[in-house]
Amino acid sequence: MLSWFCYDLPDTSDVQPLDNKPSITILAHDGTMIARYGGLKGDLVTVKKLPPYVGNAVLAIEDRRFYSHPGVDPLGLARAMWVNVNVKAGRFVQGGSTITQQLAKNLFLTPEKTIRRKVQEALLALVIDWRHGKDEILAAYLNRVYYGAGAYGIDAASRTYFDKKANALTLWESAVLAGLLKAPSRFSPAVNPKLAEDRAKTVIAAMADAGYIDDSQKAEELKRGKVQLPGGRSAGDLRRYFADWIINQIDSFITNNDRDLTVRTTFDVNFQRLAEEKLAAKLATLPEGENDVQAAVVTLAKDGAVLAMIGGTDYTESQFNRATQAMRQPGSAFKPAVFLAALEMGYSADDLIEDAPITTGKYHPKNYDNKYHGQVTLADALALSLNTATIRLLEQTGTVRLIDVAKRLGFTQKLRPELASGLGASETTLMELANAYGVIANGGYAIWPYAVLSIKDTNGNVLYNYTPANIPRLFAPRDMAALDQMLVQVVARGTGQAAQLSQGHVAGKTGTSQNYRDAWFIGYTDRLVTGVWLGKDDSSAMERVSGGGYPARIWHDYMQAALDVPVPVFSPKLQRSSASSGGDGFSNMLQRLFSTDSSPAQQQRNNNDNGLFDNFKPNDNAPSYNR
Repeated sequence: MLSWFCYDLPDTSDVQPLDNKPSITILAHDGTMIARYGGLKGDLVTVKKLPPYVGNAVLAIEDRRFYSHPGVDPLGLARAMWVNVNVKAGRFVQGGSTITQQLAKNLFLTPEKTIRRKVQEALLALVIDWRHGKDEILAAYLNRVYYGAGAYGIDAASRTYFDKKANALTLWESAVLAGLLKAPSRFSPAVNPKLAEDRAKTVIAAMADAGYIDDSQKAEELKRGKVQLPGGRSAGDLRRYFADWIINQIDSFITNNDRDLTVRTTFDVNFQRLAEEKLAAKLATLPEGENDVQAAVVTLAKDGAVLAMIGGTDYTESQFNRATQAMRQPGSAFKPAVFLAALEMGYSADDLIEDAPITTGKYHPKNYDNKYHGQVTLADALALSLNTATIRLLEQTGTVRLIDVAKRLGFTQKLRPELASGLGASETTLMELANAYGVIANGGYAIWPYAVLSIKDTNGNVLYNYTPANIPRLFAPRDMAALDQMLVQVVARGTGQAAQLSQGHVAGKTGTSQNYRDAWFIGYTDRLVTGVWLGKDDSSAMERVSGGGYPARIWHDYMQAALDVPVPVFSPKLQRSSASSGGDGFSNMLQRLFSTDSSPAQQQRNNNDNGLFDNFKPNDNAPSYNR
């Protein structure tokens, strides 16, 4: 009978860690780690070179009798069998494994939960304990076990979460890492700080119960213990949306990767921290019943560098990035494109347009408050976000011109050639909308969002290095200056007054789609472009949340706090072309940039698609949109 369990047992003479898959480490521009994907190996450690509480934290929570049992703990195994073994099903549900058994399983066996595999695990543990010393076994376990975030081994985990070597870990940090072993994803300090903190307190209590620390140490650690990661990073912070966005682009920069990579990006931890803090504070004041409201924030430098990104309110609940993936109706935040089309036709901000009820076919757009102002200037029409005046202006400019302007602003999605498009009926992403306002902020010169500065392998070989591209002028200086001043008036006296800052140049536009499904504020200063979106994933209505309300106030709180934060410079000598660029080529380039499908087939479709807005019929039944 014993031979059936032993005939294929592996050799246990080597208990060193196995090799891991290549890792990708995402860094902010200042070197702060944002996230790591794939395997990561740190230095091999020995028990004697670690503070004693590092190993004791693991023993307290995983295997207290480690130094006294022969590799298998009969008491622990009996207790686990009594509670968790389903003998009839021929499998173990969970538990009872010593550290030595876990090492045997991880190094030599498959993860299946059968009685035969469990017996083999126990036999291997006995052999390992007989052949190797306890400190050697514990060190092998610490060097091999997975701690989440691509970190294999205690040293890799220490560098990943606390930016230090394992021999510099504190008692509290050791407890945090030991707490990860039960469920690395669930208790990760880079995903769920509250659970990680609670789990670490459980480890501290277990250490005191096992006699590894005294009651005074326990009380002190429980009182002071708090999950705090380097650079002010709290785990579970929303920076993982940015990191995921980067990781999905890597294949477009390099190919055939079989090495560990380090990717330095434009990400700025200071802007990100402020964005997260101000967003959370304002969302906490939402009306009761609005707990399912999601949010997204994007901040670009004037050259298009992505400095901060929030893709949702809780990364652990949903990894869907609402800043780059969610297609939503921008509402009146799209109106500047209509007014820019008019400016290109020769209109001025002081020209008059009628604001009165209008019917065109079956389309009956109305103003947000059902009030009408008669003859108004174009500047007033935009500042007050008057729908009927905007539609009258679009009737004069035509949808063909609007589509051309939208292309040059960088909108890559198909825009329907209908009047409702002028009020933001066609969908776009927050990133694309922020990019469009970036073109305005730059006086009509093209920008496109970028984030990857360099990619290096572990030997320091540079596989990619960012080089600023020549950027064309897309709009005439006169038209850009006029539109900029109109957007300044939106904030100074119009629907965006909640976004006013204490100093500097401030321009922007509110947007609210029908029935309060989406609320936007997109604005810029002389240094930054930031977009804010609120809405629900199922596109249901919010409780009268408009762009001039929460989004504008979030924008204000964040950008006011950011006034004194230095903006990093990655393109000090941008090469600007004086020649105007046609819409199709620039739009197609942006479509490839924004597309989530970077396959060769998709790229070929993008290259061939010069008729982005063909084959659409006007929809006179399209609804009107709020401001």
